[in-house]
Amino acid sequence: MTHRSTAPDTRPVRLSPLDILALGMLGIRTRRIRAALSALGISLGIATMIVVTAVPASSQKALLARLTALGTNMLEVRPVPDQKPPVLLPQESVAMAGRIGPVTAVSAVANTHAVVHRSDHADAADYAGLSVLATKDDLLPVINAEVRAGVFLGPATRSFPTAVLGSVAATRLGVPDLPPGGPAPQIFVNDRWFTVIGILAATPLSPDIDRSVLVSWDAARTELRFDGHPTVIYVKAREPALEAVRSVLAATVHPELPGMVQISRPSDALAAKRATQTTFSALFLGLAAVALLVGGIGVANTMVISVLERRREIGLRRALGANRGQIRAQFLTESVALSGLGGLSGTLIGVLATLGYTTYQGWPPVIPWFSMAAGIGGAIVVGMAAGVYPSVRASRLTPTEALATV
Repeated sequence: MTHRSTAPDTRPVRLSPLDILALGMLGIRTRRIRAALSALGISLGIATMIVVTAVPASSQKALLARLTALGTNMLEVRPVPDQKPPVLLPQESVAMAGRIGPVTAVSAVANTHAVVHRSDHADAADYAGLSVLATKDDLLPVINAEVRAGVFLGPATRSFPTAVLGSVAATRLGVPDLPPGGPAPQIFVNDRWFTVIGILAATPLSPDIDRSVLVSWDAARTELRFDGHPTVIYVKAREPALEAVRSVLAATVHPELPGMVQISRPSDALAAKRATQTTFSALFLGLAAVALLVGGIGVANTMVISVLERRREIGLRRALGANRGQIRAQFLTESVALSGLGGLSGTLIGVLATLGYTTYQGWPPVIPWFSMAAGIGGAIVVGMAAGVYPSVRASRLTPTEALATV
């Protein structure tokens, strides 16, 4: 005959992760105002971190765009002037420059040495001081130029006597604008009529273009007896490789006489741009670290106070059988949940504040991915670190000690 044991089951009760989460959220739900104020503290810290990283990043992007417009990635290639006989760049030099790996765009102009007048009645000795340049169709994006009126030269006008005027040339030739819907004005170039189809806006990167009459490369060959040798080659390259491109350009465009080729040095704006990038990167890291530290201290302080105020609850749970590990898990979960809520709300506040401020300033909004990740993930990590000491302290309270000190 077998006897069954009547001893009570004394195995400890194991809490599931959902039970621990419910216990951790209990303190937040029952003390909503305190939890909201505590979450507000860390949310302001996270929002500050996002704002102080995103706003400077947006400002930096706007500044870098302005510096890029100054030609930080452009080089000009010219033959050495005042040589007898004159140095001529090879006709294929433009295509040769385009084969350099880091080069992203190439275009060229060439002086046709033609003479331009307002009309055929102008005095031949009346020199307007304007150059007539044969121009590649892809010139404008390379030199960051824009058409103010009309259109630029292209495949449709490549074989016809058409011209585009620089901003200064248009004023000197008496063509300040193009009448919409009316007959296009004409100018007299080397005893031939050319129809003006466009006027450029001022081009700070290439002031010579402002004082020039631009004609198509093919039309210059047929109408002005242009020989096909470029005078200036404009080269755009990736900024990190700009110095390397400059070192090989002369030998690339004129292998026979590389010493007779002048290459402009990189713009001073490039050095300023690189210095700006370095300065802003260091600023981001420093401000982010300070904001996270402030948020973590606030959460730790809140949790320590919570342990002191909730000794009765801790003592009661310990008297009912909760072990130290469950007490630690409860308060650590509460700390992480509190920090996580603060991180989520702080991230949202920071993003909205950044969008509002950058829109007001007219900057492109830039929110670094690392600040978004730090806003949520960083808050959770900070909450874990801040909750270690309070949770351990709470777990060390014995039932009699906790209930006796209330």
